[in-house]
Amino acid sequence: QVQLVESGGGLVQAGGSLRLSCAASGRSFINYVVGWFRQAPGTGRESVAAIDGSGRATHYATSVEGRFTISRNNVRNTVYLQMNSLKPEDTAVYYCAAKHRATNEYSIWGQGTRVTVSS
Repeated sequence: QVQLVESGGGLVQAGGSLRLSCAASGRSFINYVVGWFRQAPGTGRESVAAIDGSGRATHYATSVEGRFTISRNNVRNTVYLQMNSLKPEDTAVYYCAAKHRATNEYSIWGQGTRVTVSS
């Protein structure tokens, strides 16, 4: 069973950058699709980006496309979210989640890392 730990959150000014990491433990990480989600106070959880096991297929929410880049290193069992040109509306707790390629739902979640973008 894969377990996930996020890191890299913090406080940054608008226009700045952060890189989030999602480190996975367990075997066969390459068999898992990994997604980044976020939840701002008082709002529902939003899908931000996702990447398949090989790293060749990615998907982004319209709100972050062109600013965020998801990538993975399967040797290091880590998925990254590079966030550039950050805006105050990107402020949220960011979670990574994983689902086995044979399933439809994300069933493994990290504890989250907080990102705050000041104006």
